[in-house]
Amino acid sequence: MNAYEEIRKGERGAWISIGAYLVLSAFKLICGYLFASSALLADGFNNVTDIVASVAVLVGLRISQKPPDSDHAYGHFRAETIAALLASFIMAVVGLQVLVEAVRSWYQGDFVAPNLWAAGVAVVCALVMLGVYRYNVRLAKQINSQALMAAAKDNRSDAWVSIGAALGIVGAQFGLPWLDKVAAILVGLLICKTAWEIFRDSTHLLTDGFDQKELTDLRSTVARVPGVEMIKDVKARVHGSHVLVDVVIEVDGGLTLVQGHEICDQVEERLKRSHNIMHVHVHVEPRTEEARHQT
Repeated sequence: MNAYEEIRKGERGAWISIGAYLVLSAFKLICGYLFASSALLADGFNNVTDIVASVAVLVGLRISQKPPDSDHAYGHFRAETIAALLASFIMAVVGLQVLVEAVRSWYQGDFVAPNLWAAGVAVVCALVMLGVYRYNVRLAKQINSQALMAAAKDNRSDAWVSIGAALGIVGAQFGLPWLDKVAAILVGLLICKTAWEIFRDSTHLLTDGFDQKELTDLRSTVARVPGVEMIKDVKARVHGSHVLVDVVIEVDGGLTLVQGHEICDQVEERLKRSHNIMHVHVHVEPRTEEARHQT
């Protein structure tokens, strides 16, 4: 399966998330008003932001399928990362709105115990989101999609948000109606936390940040290739859901050009096979006798 086929397969997970969020957000908002639950209303607004985030991921996946052109020699794979960044801003705005409304309601002293049915709604929605999470995380691992994995983690956090809302609603039934307000505040904080994590990860990738442990693994793979005598440099950056690697190696200076080229081919093949690397650029330099004796 090539990169573009993997992206098209990943769209299925985005569509499932969108469909689930559309149904669940409407269900929670309606029930939240009917059963007078601030926590369930906050959870419903949380799912509205998730619709926007999932649509952004879907649009990013669509744009990233555009083939390389004169202005984008490496393709458009980073479009999904940019979409996730935009979604984080939208989620942060809604999260702050939920917090402001919950705090305002707290200071107004409107502590009305919500109907217990609201807790049942929250639990059912949590179970649905856990099912969506399991599907998306399995698909994300199968196609190695970081964007879909981020969406799956958002699905999981939504399930925990719903469970938290249910606990707050149940607590309000035992003479503690303020617990529903507390649950609403916690939901707002969780929305903001998720927005921050998506923003942090997106900006890290867009500024060519790369995990040092993975870089060490890449270096170890290159070092095991027969003929590689020295690794001068290994650089990597994430391009959408794929990785681009630049390697500078030293080989025996007495080798022919063809032999040096064969070693480069082996480095490329091993990195692509062992680490699912999309593109590898290898620069080879001669290893002199003087340098060999110095080491």
